Amino acid sequence: MNNVRFGVIAVQNAPWETLVKRWRYIEQTGFDTLWVADHFTVPFKSYYDMPWFEAWTTLSGIATITSNIRIGTLVTAIPWRNPAWLARQALTLDNISHGRLEIGIGSGNHGDVGHKMTGIVDWKPNERVKRFREYIEILDLLLREPVTTYDGKYYRLKEAHMQPRPVQRPRPPITIGAYRSLMLRHTARYADVWNRIGGVSEGELEEVRHQNKLLDRYCTEMGRDPETLRRSYVMCEHSAMRNLGPMLIYESTDAFAEAVERCFDVGITEFILGYPNVDEQIPVFEQIAKDVIPELREKYSK
Repeated sequence: MNNVRFGVIAVQNAPWETLVKRWRYIEQTGFDTLWVADHFTVPFKSYYDMPWFEAWTTLSGIATITSNIRIGTLVTAIPWRNPAWLARQALTLDNISHGRLEIGIGSGNHGDVGHKMTGIVDWKPNERVKRFREYIEILDLLLREPVTTYDGKYYRLKEAHMQPRPVQRPRPPITIGAYRSLMLRHTARYADVWNRIGGVSEGELEEVRHQNKLLDRYCTEMGRDPETLRRSYVMCEHSAMRNLGPMLIYESTDAFAEAVERCFDVGITEFILGYPNVDEQIPVFEQIAKDVIPELREKYSK
């Protein structure tokens, strides 16, 4: 848990052949993790016509064209899938990937255009959080136990059999994306990794510091060692996401190294980079991967 990790979220928004080359390159350059996004389409109106592949079937494809890198979603939104079916998907993919799956999950975004496009009910934020508690409890149970019965307010299972067992024991690690207090409590109870996304401004990172302190407190209250909860951060400012524009962390290798230092200072030990949106920033990304990250691993790993 003390070693820093570096990953890339390289979303599925290009022709398949292009994505395969991109994902293989990311693995070859030594990143620890590779992530895709879980939306029905690109969640910004200007890009609805852009190519887009479904997240979990995409992960199955990634598992077959990579060998070592760990793979997952940042993050799966609970409205899209029944928890038992998601557990079955996770079980399947953990076996396909020979134990490389990381399960990223969150409550999802109220107002996501996927609800309008698919007709799936768009729960209000408070209902999402209430459902999430049952959802994550079911997911955890199904992946740990061969048979599960569950009687909740929102979800019910009767003698749900799960065979074969996951390759990873007691189950694949779970990453929970969370911002507010109640979701942070769920994270402290069930997650192996906490995740959030944002830029590296002073204001945003002070908020991360505050959330990390809350997680420490909640873990302690629950009798859990806070050091057993890894903290991860997607270093991708929202404006660059919305506009598919250049990212500040790729202005130079020094800018990236300084951003990592600021994130580490507020308690982050897993750094997830957005794959560059513009070709002009790819050379800096490549230099970061080959030269800067090895130095940072040595500097920050205990």
